[in-house]
Amino acid sequence: MIYFDNAATTFPKPQSVVRAVTDSLRRDGNSGRGGHALAMCAANEIFAARSAAAELFGAAPERVIITSGATHSLNIAIAESRVRDGAILISNLEHNSVLRPARASGREIRVFDSFVQLNGEERCGMILASLDSLADGASMVITTAASNICGASMPLYEIGRFCRERGLLFIVDGAQAGGVYDIDIVRDNIDVLCLPAHKGLYGPMGCGLMILGEDVTLPTLMLGGSGVDSRSPTMPELPPERYEAGTLPTPLVAGLRRGIEFVRKRTPASILAHEEKLSRGLKSALSEMKHVRVYAPKHGGGIVLFNIDGIAAEDVAEQLDRHGICVRAGLHCAPLAHDTLGSSGAVRVSFGAYNTEKEVVELCRVLKQL
Repeated sequence: MIYFDNAATTFPKPQSVVRAVTDSLRRDGNSGRGGHALAMCAANEIFAARSAAAELFGAAPERVIITSGATHSLNIAIAESRVRDGAILISNLEHNSVLRPARASGREIRVFDSFVQLNGEERCGMILASLDSLADGASMVITTAASNICGASMPLYEIGRFCRERGLLFIVDGAQAGGVYDIDIVRDNIDVLCLPAHKGLYGPMGCGLMILGEDVTLPTLMLGGSGVDSRSPTMPELPPERYEAGTLPTPLVAGLRRGIEFVRKRTPASILAHEEKLSRGLKSALSEMKHVRVYAPKHGGGIVLFNIDGIAAEDVAEQLDRHGICVRAGLHCAPLAHDTLGSSGAVRVSFGAYNTEKEVVELCRVLKQL
């Protein structure tokens, strides 16, 4: 099998991740629910994971919140709109994990242009100009760090500086960027960074992170036991316990920790360089096929989106699956982003650390037959 669906979840997982999950199931109790040895083993594992994530993304460990995934994290962050008046600014590349909770907030949604047809400094300037034209009366900016359907990434540092100057809350969906792109929550003026474990951090599904910038306090979305100040009728005031109602998924967190260690050992820069090399090779090969259209071909990143004239994207994916090649077709939970690219559905190839040039050659061989 050749796996090119890493934007959905990276596969395979490092063996250290698999071992950590099973070891935790054999060893760990419930963190914060007892002072005995098993509970302390779990607490130590969770703190080690917080510390690893904090170091990777430039945060303090106590501001690393464990969630069920990036979608959960984004819902907590966007709930801030309940206490902030003003419009929500989102990019035109957003995933439904941003679009749906933003719409449900009842606030006005304004969409700024990501200018995917451009690149470099010119694109950055145009994005900031689009934001500036919409900023009056706004309360927050939410953007993906990198698109889940093409190679376009966003200038986080510049957008973060823009938000800081105008007093706007800056929320970043890091689902496709965490572990691949260089993100520093302090340097980039990010207020809330939302991440899944199972994508670029090479951890298990069902776990994620919400990393808070300095002096950021959000409303509590879920309430319940925290193992702290149990007599209080409200959640604790301080993170991380303020946002972590209920039992934490310690085995998944243990896997996340080893995934972060895997990424740090390889380095995000080398993983991105590897993915972009494969992406360039595939785009070059596709450009020589007369009936293939590649979307946003000028951008880097490890995702290639394309269609073959006269063949539905779902049929292309089915044919590739018959040859043992895994891709994803359709709208990828991102209809707004597809509209931006002029696509009504397409085939997505997304690379990871374990993919090889030989696999790309095989993919191109099968596509030429189609």
